[in-house]
Amino acid sequence: MIPRWIRTFSAAAFFITHAAQAVTTPEALVTALDNYPHAVQKDLEESDVIDHEIGLGAIQKFSGAWQFEKSERVSGHLSRYTWQITDGFSSNEVMNEFIGKLLQIEGSKKLFSCDGRSCGHAAQWANKVFNQRILYGRQDLQRYRVFSISGDPEYRLVVYSGSRTSDRHYLHIDLLRLSAGDDDGTAEALDAVASAE
Repeated sequence: MIPRWIRTFSAAAFFITHAAQAVTTPEALVTALDNYPHAVQKDLEESDVIDHEIGLGAIQKFSGAWQFEKSERVSGHLSRYTWQITDGFSSNEVMNEFIGKLLQIEGSKKLFSCDGRSCGHAAQWANKVFNQRILYGRQDLQRYRVFSISGDPEYRLVVYSGSRTSDRHYLHIDLLRLSAGDDDGTAEALDAVASAE
């Protein structure tokens, strides 16, 4: 097992090196994780979405249905990444370093965060929210963060880390580039309804 201080130094050194290479956009920061030697990409999906729901609260069961305490709906281009963190590193360590660099991007702002059981049921995050069963792990080890990045274009960035066992750590990122001039999807949804009539 690699000592914790070496793991932390290694993760920090990776992000410092890549920050020096002018990582000024959310896309560049996220794709830099593919070059991180202790992250193995397990999945990448891209799609255009309308009224995509982003949780801004824990996921809980209300009247028999799983839903967020609070959420927002946005439209745009969604990129979903899932990595396995290997070689004795934890997904939480990588997540913390990633967020440190994310907050250096101008216009970045944290909208919501939760840790452990306060996030809600881990199986629902894995299966219902992210559609990645490999993310299901111990509820006390899950971490969830949501950020907005203002600018042109505007983004929402969701980061989730989970651990199944001591050697199976996963990091998931949803990066949503919002549709131009529409931060809640309302205009596009109304246009779609109008054109269908």
